[in-house]
Amino acid sequence: MLTAGLVLALTAALGGAAPADARPGGRPKLADPHPCPGQPGFTCSTLTVPFDHTGRVPGTLALPVATADNADAPKGVLLFLTGGPGQGGVGTITRIARQRLPEVAKDYRIVMLDQRGTGPSGALRCPGLQAEMGSSDIATPSVAAVQECARILGDTAPLYSTDQSVADFDRLRQALGVPKLVVDGVSYGSFTAARYAIAHPDRVSKVILDSVLPHHTSASASLYLTGLTAEARVLREACAVAPACGYDPAEDLAWVVRHRGTADGVRVFDTIVTYEFVDPTYRNPAAGDIIGALHEARGGAPARLDGLLEAYKSGGDDPAAFSSGLHAATLCADGRFPWGSAATPLALRRPLLSLTSRLLPESATWPYTTGVATQQGFVQTCLPWPAERPGSNPAGSLPDVPVLLLNGDRDLSTPLEWAREEAAQAPRGQLVIVPGESHSIQNRERGHAGRDAVISFLR
Repeated sequence: MLTAGLVLALTAALGGAAPADARPGGRPKLADPHPCPGQPGFTCSTLTVPFDHTGRVPGTLALPVATADNADAPKGVLLFLTGGPGQGGVGTITRIARQRLPEVAKDYRIVMLDQRGTGPSGALRCPGLQAEMGSSDIATPSVAAVQECARILGDTAPLYSTDQSVADFDRLRQALGVPKLVVDGVSYGSFTAARYAIAHPDRVSKVILDSVLPHHTSASASLYLTGLTAEARVLREACAVAPACGYDPAEDLAWVVRHRGTADGVRVFDTIVTYEFVDPTYRNPAAGDIIGALHEARGGAPARLDGLLEAYKSGGDDPAAFSSGLHAATLCADGRFPWGSAATPLALRRPLLSLTSRLLPESATWPYTTGVATQQGFVQTCLPWPAERPGSNPAGSLPDVPVLLLNGDRDLSTPLEWAREEAAQAPRGQLVIVPGESHSIQNRERGHAGRDAVISFLR
């Protein structure tokens, strides 16, 4: 209670959250339309948006946009939002529209964009963070790498919050000349899709949230408590598939984390979450059989686990594909932490984090430890990030429009528990659980059940 009161006072003193939208005069336009290189059937153009939709900071940004050429699609426009935060979108429109969702592309004009701070032309570049974290949420960065990135961005860092991106999306809607959009987002894209629907409920007709990140952020989310504890459920379910393992992988994981220490515990957490993108069974020998590797490590043979920790080590991704600088700027502006929001002065953050660490019960993080929760990348990136005006954090329900929520039951990046939490906030929500699948159903599902649900929902 004391922490909450202090943070509220600090937030008020610094002016509170930025408004989500401030529209300059004149209808926006898509400039310089031309065929998308290597993506026939799509037109690439540029959307000019204010650098700061609140008007406090002058200047503009040019965001690349890709639109399907079926401008007369019978059911209107579907804006497909990518994840991260840090991923671009324009370069993947063919994969989404032609390869993954061709049935949807017949009825809808699919549109994608490189959100501010992402993509080949606009990616924020923070060399230290990029080398240490790459596309990971979890890998622990050095303080020097975080401070380097904060220096590079300077006073512009808060301008990469979700509030600003949501305002960009509405500029795009205006430029397309449509009164409403279907908004479809994956992972962090589900977060931005929900935030757009909340900010502009009269401008969305339907919403798809795939691999769901709840739209209201909390200290629990920044500590990854749901993801940490969900691993016990997911690994046990995977172990129960015939032929059953015959042992408890969650107990193996807990033993390994406690015997290898916090730093290695974070590496194990990062590796398992990365591993799901390769092997949602968690047992495939060709991918390394992470469940078997944990069991062997507990039995005194850690070689296979050590090999997986090295093979799946984070860092070094091309910022054009995933910008770790944008990732940091957005999460630190949007997040709510054990110390409060981005407005909390640096001097108060570590004591408040230490207090949280002492108060967390073991059940809040098991099979991991409190040390893993407080030392993973989300917390350790934003702990030394400069104090700034925080992004908004709307609570309450999604608007009264049809909402489809999709989640794999093996997802550890955005666990099923989060999808259930968000579904409870959707008055017209439908939750579809895809058995045996992990993160990003529309992008990566091996079967078709999840995509069939999307097709049915949109028809």
